[in-house]
Amino acid sequence: LVAAVCLALTALPAFAAPLDLYGRLPNIEDVAISPDGGMVAMIYTNGEDRQIVLRNQADGKLSVLGVGPAKVRDLKWADGENLLVTTSTTALIMGLTGPAREYFQAFHYNVPEQRMKLLLRDAERALNTIQGPPVVRRVDGQPTVFLEGVRFVNNRGRTALFQVNLKTSRSKLVHEGYENTRDWLVGPDGEPLAESEYDADKARWTLKIKAASGWRTVRVVEAANERPVLLGLGRDGQSVLVADSDEDQAVMREIAPADGVWGEPFSRLENGQPIFDPKTHALIGFRGLVGDEGRHVFFDKESAKAWAKIEKAYPGDRVTLVGWSDDRSKVVALVDSPTEGPAYALVDFATHKGVWLGVRYENLKLEDISPVRPVSFKAADGLPLTGYLTLPNGRAPKNLPLIVHPHGGPASRDTPGFDWWAQAMASRGYAVLQVNYRGSAGFGWNFMQAGFGQWGRKMQTDLSDGVRHLAAEGTIDPKRVCIVGASYGGYAALAGATLDPGVYRCAASIAGLSDLRRFVAWSKMGSGVEAQRYWSRFMGAQSQSDPVLQQISPALNVDKVAIPILLIHGKDDTVVPLEQSRLMETALKKAGKPVELVVMAGEDHWLSRGDTRLQMLNSVVAFVEQHNPPH
Repeated sequence: LVAAVCLALTALPAFAAPLDLYGRLPNIEDVAISPDGGMVAMIYTNGEDRQIVLRNQADGKLSVLGVGPAKVRDLKWADGENLLVTTSTTALIMGLTGPAREYFQAFHYNVPEQRMKLLLRDAERALNTIQGPPVVRRVDGQPTVFLEGVRFVNNRGRTALFQVNLKTSRSKLVHEGYENTRDWLVGPDGEPLAESEYDADKARWTLKIKAASGWRTVRVVEAANERPVLLGLGRDGQSVLVADSDEDQAVMREIAPADGVWGEPFSRLENGQPIFDPKTHALIGFRGLVGDEGRHVFFDKESAKAWAKIEKAYPGDRVTLVGWSDDRSKVVALVDSPTEGPAYALVDFATHKGVWLGVRYENLKLEDISPVRPVSFKAADGLPLTGYLTLPNGRAPKNLPLIVHPHGGPASRDTPGFDWWAQAMASRGYAVLQVNYRGSAGFGWNFMQAGFGQWGRKMQTDLSDGVRHLAAEGTIDPKRVCIVGASYGGYAALAGATLDPGVYRCAASIAGLSDLRRFVAWSKMGSGVEAQRYWSRFMGAQSQSDPVLQQISPALNVDKVAIPILLIHGKDDTVVPLEQSRLMETALKKAGKPVELVVMAGEDHWLSRGDTRLQMLNSVVAFVEQHNPPH
């Protein structure tokens, strides 16, 4: 859709695509279709700077809104002429306590007028930032935006609900929250319907519903870790939909506003995400993973049949719903081909045609995409584990060099499909192993619970058990293994060098944790008691002074290091501070161990910038090739 930017190519082995093609930002990051189906908006990048590309479906005309290096997080149409753009920036706001944070802002772009305005800029005694995604409802026949922001009462910030008129861009305070207010649900008529509160000190979640006489409490839940979450409107378009747990299983519940009765649980699809009707906003289904298989489940037969037709049109590919028009006649889907990579498609049920909107990674050829296969094995204690193995093209799966690539979280998971990082490393001749170690999300509560207290212990040896499994098969050479990860995966890389030595030849940590005592203290300052409970659950620590934190902190166990270590960290990281990599660097240098630290200016925890993401990838590949040559 947009002419590809010519990239400077460096001399590479004949079999390898330039790392730029993997490491820069995807050329299309997201797509949104307007309610009438007449317009499509895309976040497009040339690998570094971003543009919002608008396509008129009637005549195919394109218009481009340049946003430079801005971190565009989301696009949402209010109607066929008004686009909502959500961005974020890392900032330390003067007068606010605590460390730097990632702040989100909402903008309104009027297409005919080609005019962009920041929302909430006129809100009194409030920040011009938002606490959640914009919500669109029709009020008096006009699309109206509702935003959760922060308003100051007695010099303390409270979550507040604002209503924005798109014609004037003026905001109006709808409701000012209480000290523990977290979020609201706006009803189909544009009136506040429900409010949730969370008292972190008491670990208590409260649900309130708006009645004629005011707000009334309908549910109080003791929730030290997994608290309920407001999701949206229920199946009737009027009830309150809540994500909850039932016998330690993730479920959804509906609460009728009239009586506030806590509904019976439904939807036990692991990692299930709700699907809402684009016009009525009612729940119509949900999607998620069952093992390695992606599923979309719809409550009505017509929707199920329509989705089945879309999946049938792309056999062998992973198809994910991205968005659709209000009448659901036009659907945008992300189609992830195991041989061609991911691309966006627009399916028009009226014309019975599908067209490609564009690929996520331009210029990648068929031979640049390596095959991915699922793997399964048992940990040393017998726990069944699964994961994915990306194999380099053109090489027999025998005696290969290996990179272990653990995911972050740790309560997250690796999924099947195209992974730019794994693909980049495989393109250099390495097999890449991604293990869903115990504690990973998406495999049931028992599997999650098996990770409690196993941070740096069995969660770590699950990775090396995967190495031993592949070695026993003859797929990899156990003497040529490195470990590369980010966030918790970065911690796992450092732990592989300190707590589980003898497995790896080198370790690269990107935004990894190294001193857990210091990190827990820092996270308490920035995220409060709630974050503390999350960390202590997996670390198995009862307090910040618990000696277990020293036992599993890589920076406090550098005497065991016998391999080179690469540290990479974004200077603007607000999730794991740069201090964590600096502490590891200092400890290693003091112990006389080989270490290199790369600090990425202007980069956050999520590698949101194209130039620094590529800087990271180039540094990692050069480091691994030096210490674990692929040939």
